[in-house]
Amino acid sequence: METVNAIGPMDGRYVRLTEELADIFSESGLIRHRVQVEIQWLKFILHDLKLTAVSQDPAALDSIVDQFCSEDVNRIKAIEQTTNHDVKAVEYFIKEKLDALGFSEIREWVHFACTSEDINNTAYALMMKKGQHLTVDLLSRCIQKIEHKAKAYQSIPMMSRTHGQPATPTTMGKEFVNFAWRLNQEKTILEQIRIQAKINGATGNYNAHYFVFPEVDWLAASRRFIESYLKLDPILFTTQINPNQYLSCLLHTLVRTAAVLMDFDRDMWGYISIGYFRQQVAKGETGSSTMPHKVNPIDFENSEGNMGMAIALMEHLAVKLQKSRFQRDLSDSTVLRSLGTALAYFFIGVKNTVKGLSKLDLDEAALQKELASNLELLAEPFQTAMRVFGEDNPYERLKDLTRGRKITKKDLTAFVDTLEKVPDSVKDRMRNLTPETYVGLAEKLVKTYFDSSASPKG
Repeated sequence: METVNAIGPMDGRYVRLTEELADIFSESGLIRHRVQVEIQWLKFILHDLKLTAVSQDPAALDSIVDQFCSEDVNRIKAIEQTTNHDVKAVEYFIKEKLDALGFSEIREWVHFACTSEDINNTAYALMMKKGQHLTVDLLSRCIQKIEHKAKAYQSIPMMSRTHGQPATPTTMGKEFVNFAWRLNQEKTILEQIRIQAKINGATGNYNAHYFVFPEVDWLAASRRFIESYLKLDPILFTTQINPNQYLSCLLHTLVRTAAVLMDFDRDMWGYISIGYFRQQVAKGETGSSTMPHKVNPIDFENSEGNMGMAIALMEHLAVKLQKSRFQRDLSDSTVLRSLGTALAYFFIGVKNTVKGLSKLDLDEAALQKELASNLELLAEPFQTAMRVFGEDNPYERLKDLTRGRKITKKDLTAFVDTLEKVPDSVKDRMRNLTPETYVGLAEKLVKTYFDSSASPKG
């Protein structure tokens, strides 16, 4: 009943498709990462900066993070009822834990010189780093599925379409490779984005830090903490908030990735609708409440819809999160909480694309039949050869023969016989040419993709 009563589909209908994100991007996940940052900062003060000392073994501090559980989340939320401030509630919770562990002497070093954004931006950065890895892994699985189809279909000719109308033949494998290459470009960019964070005080100038400890090199300290303790990339030049350049870059990359997958979904939908692919039927499944025969391309449709939702959210986040009023306002705080939602829509989309691919069976007979019934596709190579050898009005003559009408092999042979300047050897090639063999370098392009760095090896 919990999932049935969920307001959002990612926590309800599609919860099984987003469960790996829940532990990271839920309210509980955000709180846990805040606690992690606060404890790491406290350890940095003790071990690296040595601004204070502690009588007990500081290793025990790790237990606050390692043993963090749902009861701790509930305690923090209870404190927040009083503070009406979520980060302050985390600070008070940690002080309670320190008291219980016998570390009361350092309780006031919790949240030392920090503004809430120092904790929030680092927590979100840790969350996004995990999300980045999960997204790359999921996208890799999708690309591998598409590559598998590309290799299997690399030599199978098909009639392509431009403007929805018959056009130069290709191979089914080449059409899959086009999408694999595009997705690999975005995956490479996604992998290279470095997750950035800052910890520099209320307006980004280390004011409080420098006032009480002017002898500390706070710029170097900030870099060390971000790099060594959080394993993130430090940024120094900020207002109170992280300018979120990395987030914008990451989200815009995912927007483009989602757009490519929507294009793929629509092509798969189209190929199914014209009979190039059959869909495997699941026993007991229903395609329509009134038409018993229906086997609908629902997985690709689902993916397309959810990719649209992901794009809408990500585009807003990518632009919104780079803006603040002067040093700070809270409009970004509420928006950041939708990062997990945006990724969830993306995950739902990718997983349904993969699911749809697993159901496809290619109907080679349908492809061959369509090629055989569209001999007018050969107007392109014929008029091109005629241009090379100086025949008069080649384009116009082929247009008169083929445009808007079906032709036969006999029509083409008779036309070739009228040519006066094309050599006999080329005319023989023209007579023997069929739409099935007029695929250019489509098969070689597929092989080139798999033989080159365009495709991951293995």
